[in-house]
Amino acid sequence: MSEDSADLLDSPSSLHSAYPFPSSYQRRPSRRLSNDSTISIASIGGSLDINAQRGSHSLREAGQNAISTLLQPPIIRTGLLTPAASTSSTYRAPTTRDIPPVTLTNIPNVDPSAFKHYISRLGPLFDNLHRLRRDTKSTQQAHVPTSPVLSRHNSAASLLSPTDSPQPTRRSSAYARRRLNEPTPLSTIPSVYFDENFQLENPRTFDVVSERAEIAPGSAKQEQSANGLPLPPRKALASNAILQEKLSWYLDTVEVHLIQSISSASTSFFAALGSLRDLEQEASDSVARIQKLRAGLAKLDQDMAMRGLDVANLRRRYQNMQKLANAVDQVARVVQDAKDCEELVEKGEYDAAASAMLRLDRLIAGQPNLSSDAPAAELHDLRSLHALQGLSDSMNQLRFRIGRGFESRFLETLLSDLRRHIDHVPPKDTMRRWASTSMRLRGLQSGPTAYMEIDEQFRKDLLASLHGLSNSGQTAQATADFREAIMREMKHLIRKHLPSSNDDDNESVTSVATRTSKAASQQEKSIILARNLRAMDEETAEDMVVNIYTDISEALRRLSIQIKVLLDVTSTMDAPDSLKSPLSPSVRPADRSRSPAPRISGIQEELSQALDMSSLLGQAVDVAHTQVTRILKVRTEQVNQLPLERFLRYFTINRLFADECEAISGRSGTQLKALVNTQINTFVRAFGDAENQRIAQTLDSDQWEAKDFKEPDQALLSRILEGMSSDPAVWLRGTRVWEDPSQPESTNGTPAPNGENNDTKPANRPAYVDETRYILVSSAISLLRPIDNFLALMASIPSITSAAVPALIDVLRTFNSRTSQLILGAGATRIAGLKNITTKHLALASQALSFVIAMSPYLRESVRRHASSANKSEVLGEFDKLKRLYQDHQMAIHDKLVEIMTARATSHVNAMKKLDFDAEAKKNADGTSAYMETLTKETGTLHRVLSRHLADINVTVILSQIFSSYKEQWLKAFQGVEIKTAAGKQRLLKDAQLFDSKLSKIDGFGDMGKTLIDAVSAKTVVQEKAVVPPPPPPSKDADLKTIEVAKEKPLPVTPEPVEKESEKTTTEHQEKDDAKT
Repeated sequence: MSEDSADLLDSPSSLHSAYPFPSSYQRRPSRRLSNDSTISIASIGGSLDINAQRGSHSLREAGQNAISTLLQPPIIRTGLLTPAASTSSTYRAPTTRDIPPVTLTNIPNVDPSAFKHYISRLGPLFDNLHRLRRDTKSTQQAHVPTSPVLSRHNSAASLLSPTDSPQPTRRSSAYARRRLNEPTPLSTIPSVYFDENFQLENPRTFDVVSERAEIAPGSAKQEQSANGLPLPPRKALASNAILQEKLSWYLDTVEVHLIQSISSASTSFFAALGSLRDLEQEASDSVARIQKLRAGLAKLDQDMAMRGLDVANLRRRYQNMQKLANAVDQVARVVQDAKDCEELVEKGEYDAAASAMLRLDRLIAGQPNLSSDAPAAELHDLRSLHALQGLSDSMNQLRFRIGRGFESRFLETLLSDLRRHIDHVPPKDTMRRWASTSMRLRGLQSGPTAYMEIDEQFRKDLLASLHGLSNSGQTAQATADFREAIMREMKHLIRKHLPSSNDDDNESVTSVATRTSKAASQQEKSIILARNLRAMDEETAEDMVVNIYTDISEALRRLSIQIKVLLDVTSTMDAPDSLKSPLSPSVRPADRSRSPAPRISGIQEELSQALDMSSLLGQAVDVAHTQVTRILKVRTEQVNQLPLERFLRYFTINRLFADECEAISGRSGTQLKALVNTQINTFVRAFGDAENQRIAQTLDSDQWEAKDFKEPDQALLSRILEGMSSDPAVWLRGTRVWEDPSQPESTNGTPAPNGENNDTKPANRPAYVDETRYILVSSAISLLRPIDNFLALMASIPSITSAAVPALIDVLRTFNSRTSQLILGAGATRIAGLKNITTKHLALASQALSFVIAMSPYLRESVRRHASSANKSEVLGEFDKLKRLYQDHQMAIHDKLVEIMTARATSHVNAMKKLDFDAEAKKNADGTSAYMETLTKETGTLHRVLSRHLADINVTVILSQIFSSYKEQWLKAFQGVEIKTAAGKQRLLKDAQLFDSKLSKIDGFGDMGKTLIDAVSAKTVVQEKAVVPPPPPPSKDADLKTIEVAKEKPLPVTPEPVEKESEKTTTEHQEKDDAKT
């Protein structure tokens, strides 16, 4: 190498001529501190902000994808290869198949929070670095060229290799000498290394870093740039030593800058380290002074304790001697007080004995007596003394005897007050009080409340008993015994009103020696008691139930007041010295300082728990219900046979008693209510069956004659009609149990005079419903009583409406079906002894049905007021079905009347066809035929009967149907008669005129008479003798099912009720004859 070459290496200009990288001939001898620089970079973390104007870039460590790693080929070649050697047959150039494909690995993203601790440690150093940078910023911006940030997303065609980039402006030698001591700026490093997304495995990034070096020799095809110019050929990566030198140069530059930054930040670190050493020295001095102080205090404590120990021992010995003397004197007093207390118990002076026991207990426990002036220091606790162990058992026995005495006094005070109150209150006052609290009788004035009256003497006695019980510790036992005594008292209140369980009345009056000495067993007593209960009449049984219920009610009410008084008395008690024995383990000498209020509240809590009002009253009610239910079960059969008012009183008494018990204790009395509900349902069925039988018997014995509707019957009807909007007071009479029951009325619903036959009266008194007149028979009038009873039952007990309505419907259906059997079925001729069924009977039966139909809306509304909403539609639908049933029956009766008169008309038409009007005219030219006279008489009599017993609209409808049938039959008959002479035609015309004159005034007749007269006038006289056809056979319609009719024999028309029956069909009987139907 020449001297010029050496000078060139040493001159600064030569350095800048190869900027930014030196040439391969100007390579540094070695990488100074290259390994140390790499370690320093790794220790700092590999992340450093190096240039503010470039932005924030990351400096990554060399990894497995570094250029230095990729540039180490697996095949080591030595020496240089000549161009001729590349064509040797022994060497084959590697292709892309020989190089394994690069797999892009997924680098995990690290949470920035993981570097918080590291960043906090480097924070001060980083601040110093920025401060130094700001000082040199101006000079760096003046000389360092800027280059754009290379993005990894730019196209590979836009990236230029360092060989293609323009050369920077050359600097002068003076500038090079001025910048010689400064480190190479970081701007000499390509910006691609500072990219945040730098990934060497990216082909584009690798292409830029390797300066478009060729990994393996490829084809000789020349590449072109974007503008079409040919690009220079690529260099081989394996033999590109300059590229490796550039990477080493980059690492050295970064290392120098890091060393400079660390050296500038070390000043503050050593200053902090010196301050830490000063603090450590001060802490060591403080610990030494504390140890010295502790040693002095320990010596002082040791000297004081030894001198004071002797003084304490002497004082304790003196106190022990004093205690021993006092304890001996105290034991003597205990023995004497125990003897005195036992003497008081023997005498029965429980109050004094309790006080003495309390003083004795306090003396043994070492507690001072409040009535004594002895100082408390002279007493000692002797409870642990072995000599008094036997005395403790004796005192417990005495305390128990005292407690039993107070307990007896406590029970006697409460039970005597309970019995005195029960005997003082009359049963009627108790039932009146029940009614005043009932929801149905809330308008009644408030009943007497004698159970709330408490005198002062009773309170004083309770207070004394409670003091004694609390001092003796027997409060809980006394209340438990009181609960048992209440249960026994409930049973006693029931038992004292029951009949005797001994069969004394049935005993034989024989020798006493023949009687068995053994008492009757419990089972025999129960059998005798049940027999005696069943044998009681209704009034006695009601009095028994009332007395039992009222006594139990007053006892429960008084008991609730007694419990309240007990709790009130305990709240006003003066606190004694101790409410429990001091010998009890629960009492300690430290309790002396406690106030008496907590101890009094303890007694209240104890009493309230033992005398839990709801529990005690609930148990008493359960006992009473159990005993009463057994009694009522025995009399179930007798209850079902009670009259309605007695049963209503029975039910009301049970309901009020159950409500009273529920109001007192909160117990619903399910057992008692279930039994009473069962008895109600059974009674309703039995009551309905009895009414059905009574109605059937009344119908069977009815003679179907009109009866007077008298005042008692009008009262029943008025109540039924009034029940549509309100309940009459008479219906609720059975619920006023505090009043005496009324006298029983007639069982059949009508007074006795109503059953008499008043044929001498010219007219009968009718019944009126909605201003409509009804002539009724006795069976129809008797139907009012069961209707009134059922409505009264539903008004008094609305809950049984769903059960009572079917029974009432059955009674009404029985009346309807039985009436149909007796009248339409002619059963009255066999059962009631009627000769036949007349039109009057049919009219009266129709009138009875109309009467029930008229009452059905009132019955329906009365039931609707008491029916529950659950089955109201179903219950009301039964009345609609019943009304339709009655209307169908009434329509059948009306059709029967029309059928009867149609049959009579057919019979008379047949009789007319047999007549020879020409011959009859010769015999009696001015007379009329017998068939027409009979027809008009029967029709007129029917009209009078119907008008007397039926409504006008029904009469008009029936007669209109009859006249319509007449018109059809007689018009055909008159037109079919053959007349040979004028006299015969005149005779036929007189018959038509008689028919018109007799019946034309009846409603519904119309122009039938004129039609018949015109038909006869229009007939022509036949001169020749015509062959008369034989008469047609008698019509089958004349054979009626409901009457007895002789063959071809006409039936007379029904007369008025005062007329007598006649079986003749001649014209001489006129209006007194009855028409046999």
